[in-house]
Amino acid sequence: MRLDIEGKLFVVTGAAQGIGSAIAKSLVEEGASVAAVDLNAGGLKPLASIPGVRTYVADLASAEEAYSLCNTVIDELGPAHGLVTAAGGVRGQVGKALETVSEDEWRVIFAANVDAAMWCAQALSPGMKATGSGSIVTISSGAGLRPSLTGIQSYAAAKHALVGLTKQLALELGPAGITVNSVAPGFVLSNPATEKQWKAFGSDRQEQVLNGIHMRRLGNASDIADAVLFLCSARARWISGQILSVDGGHA
Repeated sequence: MRLDIEGKLFVVTGAAQGIGSAIAKSLVEEGASVAAVDLNAGGLKPLASIPGVRTYVADLASAEEAYSLCNTVIDELGPAHGLVTAAGGVRGQVGKALETVSEDEWRVIFAANVDAAMWCAQALSPGMKATGSGSIVTISSGAGLRPSLTGIQSYAAAKHALVGLTKQLALELGPAGITVNSVAPGFVLSNPATEKQWKAFGSDRQEQVLNGIHMRRLGNASDIADAVLFLCSARARWISGQILSVDGGHA
């Protein structure tokens, strides 16, 4: 199946590891070019050596820095055809009692998961409107559709907010020819943070999680990247406002 993304530029946030890195590599393998963005400069180094990838270091939770980054990408590489917002995650947190959650712990997860997606979409969508086409794919989570397995209140709330943002942008940007969708991964062991969460569950909880997945396995980064690749392609040109669960199946 031809995806027809060859020669198109995609901005991928959260690209230094795990799901974001796999998405960046998959897009390049299909002939696209990628602006790979992350706060972790060291994590971006392996991508920097891949032809078709340009790496950028930025804190996208800041509107000013997100705009500056997007404008730099446009100046250096031209207008973006697509945006994939893989930046986010739990920022090293694990679940704990409601009474013990601090304001900083709450806000840092919202900033990483919701704010960064909003500011990048705001900065890049005018260029997509000008060409009459484009695709935005957010990386939400099963935690954006139901309570989170992590037990982290801010993560569940932020991912629900990201799902709402996705649907709202789809409505607003659709008349300009821009599709906006979200991929909601199940539990994926893709980076040190998710591995820490998995270990924190303990063997009984791990078994319970696996038994709740139809395919009886956790996901990996390439499972998510494949779904994103499709939604970025011309094959998904009449799919918008959708949340695609990529989770191995849940009852």
